[in-house]
Amino acid sequence: MRQSRIKISAAEKEATYHCISRTVNGEWLFDDVSKEILRQQLWRVADYCGVRIFTYVIMSNHFHVLLHVPRQEPVTDSELLRRYKVMYPTPTKYQSARITVVEAELARNGPEALAWRQRQLALMGDVSQFMKLVKQRFSIWFNKSHGRFGTLWAERFKSVLVETEERVQQTMAVYIDLNSVRAGLVADPKDYRFCGYAEAVAGSSLAIKGIRSVSGGREWHEAQAQYREMLFGTGAGACAGISIVPLAQLQRVIDVGGRLPLSTVLRCRLRYFTDGAVLGSRAFVELQLARYRQKTGRRERTASRALPAWTDWCDWATLRGLRRRAAG
Repeated sequence: MRQSRIKISAAEKEATYHCISRTVNGEWLFDDVSKEILRQQLWRVADYCGVRIFTYVIMSNHFHVLLHVPRQEPVTDSELLRRYKVMYPTPTKYQSARITVVEAELARNGPEALAWRQRQLALMGDVSQFMKLVKQRFSIWFNKSHGRFGTLWAERFKSVLVETEERVQQTMAVYIDLNSVRAGLVADPKDYRFCGYAEAVAGSSLAIKGIRSVSGGREWHEAQAQYREMLFGTGAGACAGISIVPLAQLQRVIDVGGRLPLSTVLRCRLRYFTDGAVLGSRAFVELQLARYRQKTGRRERTASRALPAWTDWCDWATLRGLRRRAAG
């Protein structure tokens, strides 16, 4: 059966997405300064767009972000202005003058004010606009500061629609935070500066809020203990786990029909988490497929695909069957 080419987007008014974007040709372009600028841009643009970052990780040639798009509520002019100013933390004279003009137009509430509101609102509450703004703004900074020109990113971006259920979202968040561990950079993600979990451990209120959100809203000490248990299989610390799981080890378990702890499986690269289009319960995946068919009128020859029984996934499924290496 051919692989589905379905592209799921904005399936719900409230949705969570795992988004990934890579540099052109996969080049290792980002040093610590670049990673820090991109980290700041992620939080800044999320505030402007009215979306929430649950967690993220920035590597040398790509980044991941687990992004929640809440139900859209009316936005007042004062909130629009606040968000607009967030995008210019150190405004130039021209930008300051522009803000003054916008404030005056809003006070008059004329046609120009209406057009400005519409332009701003069109960029908010949308995962595509969030990723576009982040990548555009970072590309401008990176090319200017590195004396280069042309495209920085290899593709638009990839995304997986993630069910808004605690265990699914928390597992995806842990998988993202473990990127630096799978890359062999650290044994504990708290020691990798450019990820949501490390930022939370360092005391960032926004990052703490993100980890708490995927942990059922528990208090931080409870959420952190539960999160570390998923990271290592125990709350004891990095010594309780191993940094990288060799593909051969996973393959031996698969061949004999065995199972591994979830914390071990998450140390493998899982294409279901990056290329599966939708991740969640079978009912959730089937619902998104039905919505897609209803919206487009197409009858794709595909169905939800259960995740392999390597560990306890409950009834989780994905949209795409990944025939080529599903893990690595």
